[in-house]
Amino acid sequence: MQSQFPRIAWRAAAAGAFAALTLSVMPLHADGPASKTVLTGQAAFTDYSKESPGVRRKLTTADLPAPFATESVDNGPPVSPKPEDAWPKAPEGFKVERYASGIDRPRLIRTAPNGDLFVVLSEIGKVMVFRGVDASGKPKQAETFAENLNLPFGLAFYPAGPNPKWIYVGNTDGVVRFPYKVGDLKASAAPEKLAELPGGGRLRGGGHWTRDIVFSKDGKRMFVSVGSHSNVDDKDTHPEEFHRADVLEFTPAGKFVKVYASGIRNCVGEAINPTTGQLWCSTNERDRLGDNLVPDYITHVQEGGFYGWPWYYMGGDKGGVQDPRHVGKHPELQAKVITPDVLLQPHFASLEMTFYEGSQLPAEYKGDAFAAEHGSWNKANRAGYEVIRVPMKNGKATGEYEDFLTGFTTADGHVWGRPVGVTVANDGSLFITDDGSGSIWHVSYTGN
Repeated sequence: MQSQFPRIAWRAAAAGAFAALTLSVMPLHADGPASKTVLTGQAAFTDYSKESPGVRRKLTTADLPAPFATESVDNGPPVSPKPEDAWPKAPEGFKVERYASGIDRPRLIRTAPNGDLFVVLSEIGKVMVFRGVDASGKPKQAETFAENLNLPFGLAFYPAGPNPKWIYVGNTDGVVRFPYKVGDLKASAAPEKLAELPGGGRLRGGGHWTRDIVFSKDGKRMFVSVGSHSNVDDKDTHPEEFHRADVLEFTPAGKFVKVYASGIRNCVGEAINPTTGQLWCSTNERDRLGDNLVPDYITHVQEGGFYGWPWYYMGGDKGGVQDPRHVGKHPELQAKVITPDVLLQPHFASLEMTFYEGSQLPAEYKGDAFAAEHGSWNKANRAGYEVIRVPMKNGKATGEYEDFLTGFTTADGHVWGRPVGVTVANDGSLFITDDGSGSIWHVSYTGN
């Protein structure tokens, strides 16, 4: 049984920290509306009842409590049917329409060069294609591109540009690809398996099962994210964690090259920053240290970088804070822990992310990122169940994030929608998958 002495010590430290809590705001940076403020300090922590389009928050490592400041809770949401009057809420000037419904838990979504929307239905092993928008706002066509896949999640077109030749799919146990020409609604051949991936299965069984795929800007590198097998098992003594909680680098032909970055518990969503060419990750951090530990995050991923899991997490004057469940282990790694660019709410379950390069949204959105927050389970007051905007300046994050699309919970805390994926359509609008209500939402900008 785990010793209680470290927990008592941490709680004592937490009591002192919480005695001095302050709430603060700071002015928004210059490229946003002057009337907005950014919530900082303890005011930056939130739950579903405080999420509203346009609200900005900025968490730093100085805001984090000590481990076990609050008890760990199991507060996973049973998903309720969408109430008649419930609808996602976007900032003023945006219109939200339900593009498609009745879909079996849609997950990641990507836009093909011709504007087709490829949507991965992980649970039933399918990839679907949705084409066009008719006069009623619904798809003109919907087809099954491929099926009989093994918990697929990631999807990428290769090579980049108007005429990709392949569609790559990240199954839980490996990377496969299909021959593709723009306009295909059905796969023309069986999948070709290129690379084996470790693990495969579900959390608390085979571990995190999502595998995302992106290619470097020059097309020479394939980055595949592989989540951990566990919450916080020591990699030294758990061989099932080999090559997990990592981003792995392969050639486009599927040859393993190296571990590109490590200590990233579950990089669910990958994207290439169009300004800098850097790989970015939307990450699920560890659980069971309390309501406000450890923050999920969005960050650029340094080649060879170490992000702490399982022995450390972000913060501390020596590089990282040691997880109390691994006291004394790997002191040589503490100074190597990289602090992520944007700290999100702990237990947010940050999933797919994308960068905005469209022209429909207001100019200040150009270059920013959007990410889907599936929602917490290990937090007394649930948080997430929204899509956020991550402001950027010259390709670098400001450290803030903004509530963008909210309203997937009712006032009394019932959850009816859970965003998973977000993509930019060719006309610059956004499409968002929601596996809670089985929907695809269309968000467009109509005016000031």
